[in-house]
Amino acid sequence: MERMQQVVGQARAAFNSGRCRSLEFRMQQLKALERMVQEKEKEILAAIKADLHKSASNAYSHEILGVLGELALAMDKLPSWAAPQAVKKNLLTMRDEAYICPEPLGVVLIIGAWNYPFVLVMQPLIGAIAAGNAVVVKPSEISENTARLVADLLPQYLDRELYPVVTGGVPETTELLKQRFDHILYTGNSAVGKIVMAAAAKHLTPVTLELGGKSPCYIDKDCDLAVACRRITWGKYMNCGQTCIAPDYILCDPSIQGEVVERIKATLQEFYGEDVKSSPDYERIINKRHFKRIVGLLEGQKVAHGGEADEASCFIAPTILTDVSPESKVMEEEIFGPVLPILTVKSVDEAIEFINRREKPFALYVFSNNKKLIKRVISETSSGGVTGNDVIMHFFLSTLPFGGVGNSGMGAYHGKHSFETFSHRRACLIKDLKMEGTNSLHYPPGSQKKVDWAKFFLLKWFNKGRVGLVVLALLGIVAAVVIKVVFPRREG
Repeated sequence: MERMQQVVGQARAAFNSGRCRSLEFRMQQLKALERMVQEKEKEILAAIKADLHKSASNAYSHEILGVLGELALAMDKLPSWAAPQAVKKNLLTMRDEAYICPEPLGVVLIIGAWNYPFVLVMQPLIGAIAAGNAVVVKPSEISENTARLVADLLPQYLDRELYPVVTGGVPETTELLKQRFDHILYTGNSAVGKIVMAAAAKHLTPVTLELGGKSPCYIDKDCDLAVACRRITWGKYMNCGQTCIAPDYILCDPSIQGEVVERIKATLQEFYGEDVKSSPDYERIINKRHFKRIVGLLEGQKVAHGGEADEASCFIAPTILTDVSPESKVMEEEIFGPVLPILTVKSVDEAIEFINRREKPFALYVFSNNKKLIKRVISETSSGGVTGNDVIMHFFLSTLPFGGVGNSGMGAYHGKHSFETFSHRRACLIKDLKMEGTNSLHYPPGSQKKVDWAKFFLLKWFNKGRVGLVVLALLGIVAAVVIKVVFPRREG
């Protein structure tokens, strides 16, 4: 308890010193983080391999590439992101200065996840640093090798007081959540998300929750099945299915179920060869607890492909289930593993109804040659994000916010959205002490004349393109004179 108080207290004192507010300091820290990733690339790749049996090329493309891209974007755009943003004014404020000023929230907590243990800590950290905050970093203890490395590396490159790393399991996280933060970003499951939110509520701390869920994938009959199944196979089985926005299950017409299975099987052989277990591109389940949970989901199911498992190495083969019942155990929770159930529906209407009966998913995927059908599914459902005719790819576009909705989470980040998540948009209006006559409208005593003038100024909408700024300014001056004459100030 004392240690957590000390860590957070030290971070708050460092924030209150004001040194992380300047753009120059933020840029220095971002550049230092970039240098860390570049100089310690081999160590980072080795830690990820030790945790998830991930090849160097996959670890680089899944984790390091995204971090470097986010850093490059933040350093390029930070001056414009942090600049005051002028806003439109009305007749009463034409001579005033009105703008939104992004300012740091204070001390934020980032709780990472084990499935992508580096990028899911670093990407939000980049946004929080860019926004000028102090950040307490809590990597997942489940991916212990990466957590240990992050705790070792960050103090070597970043300000130790402003950006401390806390390691440990549930007891340490529980104590950490008792402290007051100005924002918490948590990536993980809904059960823990509720605990995080309850702890944050005690201090009225806002939260960003990236929680996941069962992301559906609808395949229309009017579709290039070869392309669709290749893309689905990639997204489902990458990282051994341990991806929060992986397609969790397929919805398709019964007439194409068999072809979908055959095309996924062919793609699996194309990707991983005859012996998946020996493929350097196929990862492992993170630990034995999750291994047993996933194997348990196969009980009583019709396995169309795969199903082999080896507890000693936490290996579960890419698996396809067919004719799955909506009430089966595998449809009750997010699978988070290499198991792909296929459920049959007779129409897009039935697919939409099926999706809407369940919790709002983190992602939704639709494959069809008919873009009107894709847009119909988008308009008649709700999810954190959507990709049409591919899977997962919306994650990689930094101009799109990445986040959930409802049971799959709240808030979002990536790119400028990260900066905004960790900033307070402060409303600023600076007036001068002249033109006091215009203020008579809201001074007592009240009258119908004042109400009529207020309606004119506040409800009459002028289009700058048609009237022009000069005319608006003249109107403002005339109005001020008229008000002064009609509502003269009483002296004495």
